[in-house]
Amino acid sequence: MTETTEPRPVVGALIRDPHDRIFVQRRSAGRRLFPGCWDVVGGAVEEGESLLDALRREIAEETGWRLRRVLARVAHEEWTANGLRHIESDYVVEVDGDLSSPQLEWDKHTEFAWVAAEEVSLLDENALRGGSTFIKDVVAAAHVWLADASGTSRRAR
Repeated sequence: MTETTEPRPVVGALIRDPHDRIFVQRRSAGRRLFPGCWDVVGGAVEEGESLLDALRREIAEETGWRLRRVLARVAHEEWTANGLRHIESDYVVEVDGDLSSPQLEWDKHTEFAWVAAEEVSLLDENALRGGSTFIKDVVAAAHVWLADASGTSRRAR
């Protein structure tokens, strides 16, 4: 089997609640990649799976919620971890389900939070834990998009 040099596709769901907060979850300390860091819902796209199907699957697996609609793609970035290249597409989405009670995969995620625009600094700890600012950056991008979309809808009235 030959190694591919193509980056592995990954999706991220920036799940929005009715108060324009974004859902994040903390990775457990035993995780190989980014242990103890805050993360968004998402993961690798499986063979033969579309980005939308992967997004739908990851949301269901990690929270028990159902994808209602995709609002926007706010990031499309390449990153490397443990020598493997990934290309990640992150989407602001709305879901159906009890937003107060996600069905976390407790062996993979130990807690969750809803992050408002003014609370994005919570995610600074990822850089301190040896992670990066990537999650903070995509959550901030989601908030910028939400603010712009909200301003556009107010002006249209």
